[in-house]
Amino acid sequence: MSNGTIFVEQAAQPALDQRRVEMCEHKGVGHPDSLTDGACEAAAVALAAAYVEAFGAVQHFNVDKGLLIAGRSEPRFGGGRVLASAKLIVCGRAADRGGRVNAPAVAVQAARDYLRRTLRRGAADNIEVEAAIRAGAANLERLYGGDPRAQRANDTSFGVGFAPFSRLERAVLDQAAALRSDAFHQRFPAAGDDFKIMGVRHAERLQFTVALALVDCEVASAARYREIKHAIAEHLSACAPAGASVVVNALDDPQATTESGLYLTVSGLSAEMGDDGQVGRGNRLNGLITPGRAMSLEAAAGKNPLGHVGKIYNVLAAAMAREICEALPEVDQASVQLVSQIGRPVSEPSACFIEIIAKDGITESLRERIRGIARSMLECSAPRGPFTTLGQ
Repeated sequence: MSNGTIFVEQAAQPALDQRRVEMCEHKGVGHPDSLTDGACEAAAVALAAAYVEAFGAVQHFNVDKGLLIAGRSEPRFGGGRVLASAKLIVCGRAADRGGRVNAPAVAVQAARDYLRRTLRRGAADNIEVEAAIRAGAANLERLYGGDPRAQRANDTSFGVGFAPFSRLERAVLDQAAALRSDAFHQRFPAAGDDFKIMGVRHAERLQFTVALALVDCEVASAARYREIKHAIAEHLSACAPAGASVVVNALDDPQATTESGLYLTVSGLSAEMGDDGQVGRGNRLNGLITPGRAMSLEAAAGKNPLGHVGKIYNVLAAAMAREICEALPEVDQASVQLVSQIGRPVSEPSACFIEIIAKDGITESLRERIRGIARSMLECSAPRGPFTTLGQ
C-alpha cells in the first residue's frame, strides 16, 4: 500500500480523558442484543468450518442479520413461570454449492449450542431458534473459493478502531468483568445473566447505572429483593474507582410490595418478556459502545471472516491502533479507519486514515514510522486461516 493512501493527521479533538464529558456503555452476555450477536457469530464460525470440511475453503456466506423476539413470562417471588418462549431468527445468505452444506441446519445447531453454553439455569430452553438463509448473489459467490491470501473484499465499507481505553472505558469493562465472574454469581445467586452498564464521566466524577435482571426463585419478597440489590450496589461500588457512584435497577419502585414494580425475571433474561434483540445494536468488538469515539455501524457478528471487511477491518483497525500506541511512546492516542472498495484485495484498502494525539505534535519522521506500521500490518492482513471468532 502506498503512502498516498495512508493518511496520518493530528486529531482535531483532545484526548477523550481530557474532555469534560464522556459516556460509554456495555451490554452483558445475556442482554438480548448480545445474545443475538453471539448466536449469529456462532453460526458464522460453524458455517466457515462446514465449508472448509466440504470444499477445503470458506465459501460465500453472511449470517449477520438476526432478531430476538421476546417471549412472555410471569415472575413470582419464590419462582414464576415462562408462558411463551422467545424466538431467535438467524438471517442471511450462504452458498448452496449443490447442497453439500445445509446452511440453515448448521446455523440453527450452532446458535442453540451457543445459547446452551452461554446461559445458566436452562434459560436457553426458553428460546426457539430458526434460520432464514438463502443462496447468495452469483457475483459475490465468485469472490470465494480461490487462494485465501488473494481474497477480495465483498463489500464497500469501513472499519474503525482506537487505542488506548480511557479511564471511564476501563472502569466500565471492569464492572462488566465483575458482573460476569464466578465469584459474583456465587455471592449473589439471584443475579441473572442479563445486565447493562452505562458509564458517565463529568469532569472527574464517574457514575455507573447498572440494569441487572434478578431471578425470582432466589428472591422471597420485595424486602429481600431490596436487600440483595443494596448488597450488589455496594459490591460494584467497591470494584469501581474511588468516589464513583453506582446505581442498580434505577427503574424499581422503592415502595413496591409486589413483583410488578421490580426488575424480577424467571430466567435472568429480559428477553423472556421485556426486551427484543438485534444484531449490531450491542457491543463493538472491544466490548463497548462508545459515542465519543469514531465508530462503524457495521455489525461484525455473523460476517464472513475471509472477505467481509465489516468484520476484518474492524479487527485490523483496532489492532493497528494498539500497535501504534505500544510501539511509539510519543503517541498518546490513535484512531484508525480503513475503507474498502468491493472487489479489491482485502489487504489493499482504498484508504487508511490514522488520527493521533502526539505529545509533541507530528513530525515527518513520526508520520513515516506510523505509515510503516500500517503497511506492515496490511501486508499481513490477508486471511491465513479458515475462520476467526469474535470475543463475547
